[in-house]
Amino acid sequence: MQPQDRFDTLGRLEDLPQDYRDELTSKNLVPLWPSLRAVLPPGIPARKTQPTCWAYDTIRPLLIKAGELTPIEKAERRVLVLANPGHGLEKMQASAAMYLGMQLLLPGERAPAHKHTPNAVRMVVEGDGAWTIVNGEKCPMSRGDLILTPTGLWHEHGHDGDKPVVWLDVLDLPLVYYMEASYHEEVPNQTVLPGQGHKAYARGGLRPSPMFERATKAYPMLRYPWAQARAALLELADDDSNVEAVQVTYAQPENGLDAENILGFYALMLRPGQVLTLPARSPAQVFHLIEGSVRAQIVDSTFTLAEADTCCAPGYERVTLSNLSADKPSFVFIADESPLHRKLGVFENRG
Repeated sequence: MQPQDRFDTLGRLEDLPQDYRDELTSKNLVPLWPSLRAVLPPGIPARKTQPTCWAYDTIRPLLIKAGELTPIEKAERRVLVLANPGHGLEKMQASAAMYLGMQLLLPGERAPAHKHTPNAVRMVVEGDGAWTIVNGEKCPMSRGDLILTPTGLWHEHGHDGDKPVVWLDVLDLPLVYYMEASYHEEVPNQTVLPGQGHKAYARGGLRPSPMFERATKAYPMLRYPWAQARAALLELADDDSNVEAVQVTYAQPENGLDAENILGFYALMLRPGQVLTLPARSPAQVFHLIEGSVRAQIVDSTFTLAEADTCCAPGYERVTLSNLSADKPSFVFIADESPLHRKLGVFENRG
């Protein structure tokens, strides 16, 4: 008997007498073997995450309408959640560990200060003049910037400009909620303190060196300006034309670790006309197009991404990205679950 055949001969729940099943239920007991295939499938995990694409030109009108229908005082955070149908829309998750939302802030609005246990980042999609204050550090928000609001840090948003500002929220909320550890606290608006990490760590390989002590902040850099990330990608591509994947990782400047603990964040440049196949790795991935035009092939789905479109891919699947421009690079923001998988010891790269 082959291992697979043996696995397929496990008993079913229906094979057990009803009185025995009733007795188990009355004592809060469940037999494992009828469900073993579901929780430990052979060869590859069962995945609810489906290849899904959210087009910004369909989201934006609905988001603007939300701004007309619901004042910020009634919303606190005015967000449309990008929900993966494989998990069920009511679960409000893009993958097993990632939540996505498009958030709108209108001119003159202020989203009050709070903190929560899930980690969050903001990828600015549209507009200027908004800002986020994180533990007293004021972070300007410009298109393509990545702003961290890590677990337990106070943060609030405000908008001094004259046009709507939209950003993509990426949180590890599904994981923290599943752990029964998700909650928030509120506080009056924060006082802005001197010092901005994106200026202190503005040059690669150089960090501030206080005379008498090292930096003690767990997250010394909270804003990652897109202008710097874009320039780094262009210089990396120019420095070595043989580099197949022109990609940078958003990392903590003091120790080089991932910018946050649970999710990983990256910026990828596709050269003009480039076709790049990403290996099949265990973590799910999210792709958000900052600049250009890209075709994404994920399992049996093909998505054509315009600027500000977002799509997701389940883990253990290859993804092929094609730059549809023959003369301009395209730039993609990527979020994935790699730090979590590595911490749990389940990370795999199957090539």
